[in-house]
Amino acid sequence: MIKGAVAKPTATEDSALRDRVRGIIDDIRDRGDVAVREYSERFDGWSPESFRLSAEEVERIVATVPQQVLDDIRFVQEQVRGFAAHQRESLRDVEVETLPGVRLGHRHVPVGAVGAYVPGGRYPLTASAHMTIVTAKVAGVPRVVAATPPIRGEVPAATVAAMHLAGADEIHLLGGVQAVAAMAVGTESVGSVDLLAGPGNAYVAEAKRQLFGEVGIDLFAGPTEILVIADEHADPFVVAVDLLSQAEHGPDSPAVLVTTSRSVAEAVIEHVEKLLPGMPTVDFAGPAWRDHGEVVLVESVDEAFEVADSYASEHVQVLTEQPRLALERMRDYGALFLGEGTCVSYGDKVIGTNHVLPTKGAARYTGGLWVGKYLKTVTYQEVTDPVASAQLGAVCGRAARVELFEGHARSGDVRAAKFGDAALEWADHVRG
Repeated sequence: MIKGAVAKPTATEDSALRDRVRGIIDDIRDRGDVAVREYSERFDGWSPESFRLSAEEVERIVATVPQQVLDDIRFVQEQVRGFAAHQRESLRDVEVETLPGVRLGHRHVPVGAVGAYVPGGRYPLTASAHMTIVTAKVAGVPRVVAATPPIRGEVPAATVAAMHLAGADEIHLLGGVQAVAAMAVGTESVGSVDLLAGPGNAYVAEAKRQLFGEVGIDLFAGPTEILVIADEHADPFVVAVDLLSQAEHGPDSPAVLVTTSRSVAEAVIEHVEKLLPGMPTVDFAGPAWRDHGEVVLVESVDEAFEVADSYASEHVQVLTEQPRLALERMRDYGALFLGEGTCVSYGDKVIGTNHVLPTKGAARYTGGLWVGKYLKTVTYQEVTDPVASAQLGAVCGRAARVELFEGHARSGDVRAAKFGDAALEWADHVRG
């Protein structure tokens, strides 16, 4: 390792943050809209007559957005919508006949209502509207409630436009825990949802964690991560720029380079140190690189893939002579970005894949947000052949009694008797 991180993220929960979030959620559960308004006034200085925008207000706000911005929003949403549609088409309903007259199947059913949180605060993340709302609508979700905070007391017009063009059924100018809790538990003015989606700060992430179970969530989100795999063919300047592109998300965002070339590693560090002072976001990118930046030197590209898998990073950018080898050799990542013509920022902003991705090693067991997250895969069963039902009933009776489930066994026995010739000794005193 040429450069190691000074500070590592810790899994220890901040008990003060946890307790504060729990108190807000409980208060909103008890007092509804009154509590929501109090927290919005306290945290955002925002207390309009209604947090929900009317159709007329949305139309007026969208009209203030420059045409080029609207055109770009539409272009990006077309990319997201198109890819999500292909994903949805890949999910087929299934029905098979496993025995004569025994049909088993599954269907992909969209959840009834989704709450899409689009962050504001530090950055107005319009792209999060594309990722959460467009994808939900492609999945067939009938009701999408979208919320975003005001920014320093102002309406984030571009974000509202993105939410509207994405297909949100309701748009609320409301942020933070109060927005997430209102959508999850429901208040007098906000109907409850079945699933929460979208990134947010530590308070929003903690609120989603606490509400999980009462509602579904997309992912447990942590700080944005980038890992770049580079060989001797990589351009150190491009590597440096790309590492910093993600470090600017926040002072706790890991930026890791795994490379087979010492000269590339040293050049990347030199470029980063020269680029950082001139970055408008140096207040975030600087601490991220200082405290969470790493440069790891390995012997081969295969070793680089192994090391990268051990990180299970959110974003893995492959800048090697044969980048598509990563598709064969790697398994633990949120999203791959292959070759110099591709960058993580494309995934964040424009290319069409979803940017809500697993962090903190969660890529070991899950992928990111996609159309399938908004679908429930539900099964059904049907037995129409009496012979098959009698056969299944006999086996069910024996199998259930092995587990000492007599009631289950009797459900099987009844069918073995009704559709076959089995006896029901346990029912003789009842049936006379």
